[in-house]
Amino acid sequence: MSNADRHGLIAQAVRDKGSATVQQLAELTGTSEMTIRRDLDTLAAQGILVRVRGGARSLLLRGEEPPFALRAHEAVDAKRRIAAEISALIADGESVLLDSGTTCLEVARLLRERPVTVMPLSLQAIHALSDPPGTAALMVPGGRPRSAEGALTGPLALASLAALRFDTAIIGCCGLSAAEGLTAYDLDDAAVKKAAIASSRRTVVAADGSKLGHTAYAYVGPATLLHTLVTDTTAPANEVTALESAGTIVKTA
Repeated sequence: MSNADRHGLIAQAVRDKGSATVQQLAELTGTSEMTIRRDLDTLAAQGILVRVRGGARSLLLRGEEPPFALRAHEAVDAKRRIAAEISALIADGESVLLDSGTTCLEVARLLRERPVTVMPLSLQAIHALSDPPGTAALMVPGGRPRSAEGALTGPLALASLAALRFDTAIIGCCGLSAAEGLTAYDLDDAAVKKAAIASSRRTVVAADGSKLGHTAYAYVGPATLLHTLVTDTTAPANEVTALESAGTIVKTA
């Protein structure tokens, strides 16, 4: 098991249970308690969990969005497969609006060497597309970065979106269902997603299976706004069927 895989497993276990002991995590990962203690120190320094005597506890409140650093360790293989499927949907020469989030960051890494124009809505994706410069033409919007997330929001971000028109918007997903539509955890983030959809000819949503059937706090819009959903094999079959009935093309990576 690689360090990244082990860190992801530890972070998920602490998040799911609220807390875990060093012994429990050593048994879970099949590694020594000394290794687990080093892992917990690393994850604590990244703001993913809190070290306590004999183990760790979660920083996450019920109903709160998991921090970017934690989400970056979750479902990594699925996110990369989803990103590859989305990249295949983008034709050379397209103008692409790229939302914030860990899956969209994987998309940015793939689009970097494509002959496309990309406007990313997060600092992480801007960095991935610009350092070092790739083939893609990079457009940088205005906006105020959300703390820790790096997502660009606020009046300047909205003005950037209103001034342009894109072939495709690739939208990250906090929650999606046929009944409740697309939702986000943050009102400012929801406003940016709405503006992104309005400024684009086609909307492609990137969402691993854990997001389907889930509803977050801030409403973005109905599922009928979505042209394509790219998800993974863990997506609930009933939600996939309901979204397809609503007119969304669903692709499984």
